[in-house]
Amino acid sequence: MSGLSRRDFVRRAMRSSAGLSLLPILPAGALALQDPATESRRGDVTKESQAAAAAGLRWLAGRARPDGSWAASVGYKLNTGYNVTEQDAGHTGITALACMAYLAGGHLPGRGRWGREVEDGLRWILDQVQSDGYITANGSRMYSHAFATLALAEAYGMGGHLDIRERLQRSVDLIVKCQNREGGWRYRPFAADSDMSVTVCQVMALRAARNIGINVPKATIERASRYVGKSAVRQGPRLPAIALLAGKRSKGSFLYQPDARSRISFAMTAAGVAALHGTGNYSAEDIRPGLDALHSEQDLFSQTWGVREDGHYFFYYGHYYATQAMYVAGGDDWARYWPKVRDALLRMQRANGSWQNRVGPGDAFGTAVACLILQLPYRYLPIFQR
Repeated sequence: MSGLSRRDFVRRAMRSSAGLSLLPILPAGALALQDPATESRRGDVTKESQAAAAAGLRWLAGRARPDGSWAASVGYKLNTGYNVTEQDAGHTGITALACMAYLAGGHLPGRGRWGREVEDGLRWILDQVQSDGYITANGSRMYSHAFATLALAEAYGMGGHLDIRERLQRSVDLIVKCQNREGGWRYRPFAADSDMSVTVCQVMALRAARNIGINVPKATIERASRYVGKSAVRQGPRLPAIALLAGKRSKGSFLYQPDARSRISFAMTAAGVAALHGTGNYSAEDIRPGLDALHSEQDLFSQTWGVREDGHYFFYYGHYYATQAMYVAGGDDWARYWPKVRDALLRMQRANGSWQNRVGPGDAFGTAVACLILQLPYRYLPIFQR
């Protein structure tokens, strides 16, 4: 099913992890690789989920452009909508997510069934790295820069022949320089304000880069950790999910911005917990309330933004981070969460193998993220390892 044998994965992981003992934000046991067969015995991977992910990757391959990119609607979030600035254009963020979807299935650049798609996509991303390190094309912004940086870091960490390190370091340096006084990041480089949705993307990119030996200042991670902590709702009652849908503050949730007037949501709570993990904070005191809030909101969130809204980008973005948060938590948290999101994705997949994203960058986004989520238990991507 995958493009890389378990033996090759172990060899590559050992080579790329030689300096990991120097990286304090990497949790213990993070290189414990598992193949899909092992996870299948545990029930995390089913024949249906494997087939769904494979169909999604086939659909994505058919949409890759000759230059290696994936086209999508370039734009930005506007309240609950999505403002498109460039239609059907090569999209750095979506191309990065598509490449990671293949990497998550064990397909390395230039090798195996989808090796050409991965290599061409990564080469296109590398071509978009500007002299200052900003990875952008057709008006894409910091969200896409972070996903592109993450994809390069994951590909570099898994091995391969592409010349990635120098441009990856430049892209990381740009993230470091763009961190504002609050400790977060915003839609554009060097913005004065910040928000959780953009910040978590940068944190995970920095985490992945630092894990494979790219220089990331410790002070940058520490400032980010403080920013995320300030965004957590630590006081007050635990409200029912319907109240949270209306944006009411509830203990354990995370704010869009660290301001008492800012909104909360399932997606921001998922981003907050994942960002805490990304900065090396695994404290039950900080993490437990967020996990509880996610459990209470999951069903309503999936129904509202997944089924009712035809795969709104909130659905994919929220579960992309919630899946990572629950996977790191493991145990009962993972057991309660995972079957629900896995089965929801199986129900939402269309006959051609794609997942719809009516509001957002488009179906390539929905399909890439759905494949990433379904293949997370394979543990091929370093960032998805416990």
